[in-house]
Amino acid sequence: MRDRTFLTLTAVVLLILIFFLTSFDVQEKAQNVLVEAAPKCMLSTVCPPDYFPFKIQSGAANVVGPKICFDGKNIMSHILNNVGPGLNIVVVNGENGVVERFDYLNMISGNSADILAYLKKIKPGLIVLVASFDDAATKMTDEIRQMFVEMGSTLISSVKHRDNWAFAGRVGIKIKSFFEQRAVNDKNTNAYDGWPEMVEVGGCFPRNSSV
Repeated sequence: MRDRTFLTLTAVVLLILIFFLTSFDVQEKAQNVLVEAAPKCMLSTVCPPDYFPFKIQSGAANVVGPKICFDGKNIMSHILNNVGPGLNIVVVNGENGVVERFDYLNMISGNSADILAYLKKIKPGLIVLVASFDDAATKMTDEIRQMFVEMGSTLISSVKHRDNWAFAGRVGIKIKSFFEQRAVNDKNTNAYDGWPEMVEVGGCFPRNSSV
């Protein structure tokens, strides 16, 4: 009788232990799913597995720098102190999402030839994220504009002095990008003294290249 009671108690204890362990495992897995399913880069929705989440914000006047977030990580921002006047650019591997480089191209006092050479080194298929800050047009040439046209830009040809511009495209794709915004520098509509409002683009960028 005692043996039977002991075995029964042991079985109950084991069942309770298994229940708690299983419950903990389920809760942990549920938490992991929720974390993984949380939208990245402050997007409102979660991107499909074959897309990269991103958000680009241009600078505000010449005071607050731009911000570029890719796949849940802030790559460039005023807070990180790695932005500058002109075009802030992040170059990403289009297959695995690895950030290959990020820089700012000084479109105010930089050398147009050096800027063009930098853009020409970006290989076809790579994703390019761009945010303007202060001024993006002083050192802009037709050749530089054409480089962005070949990434899918349709607005770069119209970007002028102190316009704000945000863009995401892919090198060599030559297909219109869905991720591009421009705010025109107009003294009648400017949000700041001498500068237009900030612009931003964001969403899910396709992983695979059609180049």
